[in-house]
Amino acid sequence: MNADDLAAALTSGASGWLVLSLAAVLPILWAFTLSLHFARPYIIRFLQKLTLRFGGDVWWLSYVLVRDGLLLVTLGLSTIFLMPNLYLSVGLPITAPIATVVLLWATVVKMLRDPDEDPAAFRLYSLLLVLASALYIVPQVYGMEAADQAYLGDLPASLISTTNLALARPILWISLALFVLTCGLLFARYLMLLGKPADGETIVGEPLPADAPARAA
Repeated sequence: MNADDLAAALTSGASGWLVLSLAAVLPILWAFTLSLHFARPYIIRFLQKLTLRFGGDVWWLSYVLVRDGLLLVTLGLSTIFLMPNLYLSVGLPITAPIATVVLLWATVVKMLRDPDEDPAAFRLYSLLLVLASALYIVPQVYGMEAADQAYLGDLPASLISTTNLALARPILWISLALFVLTCGLLFARYLMLLGKPADGETIVGEPLPADAPARAA
């Protein structure tokens, strides 16, 4: 083996090890994401007991920052499952690309609506978050982590992308199409709203309505 072969082996081996390490860490991130999301009622009850307004604001902003930041980190790391060269060559959970798309939909719900104030948006966001986590954690546990459990039969092999390519390929391409379509529609929506005032806002230089002083009073 010459130096080029050794470098290629180290590169491919290191990339595979990194992807598998991320796949193994993601269930922990999913667990923290779900825990922080469903801890919202507890956080609100705790805030109602605080007598210092500034302390309550700092506590709430810290909670929202960590909760939403962890969601974005989980989504960013999950996008590796949409890469064909990794998903089809490294043994990964077979429904991981679908989980990434559903997590993107949950993020879109949070961007377009306010789950903290809208009960319907909170329920929809919760359902999407639970569905996305189940689509990833179930094949991760019963596929990759249980591959050496003989009593499960062919179940682990059917839940890994490289050993069930007949199902993995359509899952990947459908997930890629849905991911691109969702991002494209979101981008188009923001382009259409570009320059338009939000609800309750006025454009600089635009005359105020005749009843504006009365409403302000």
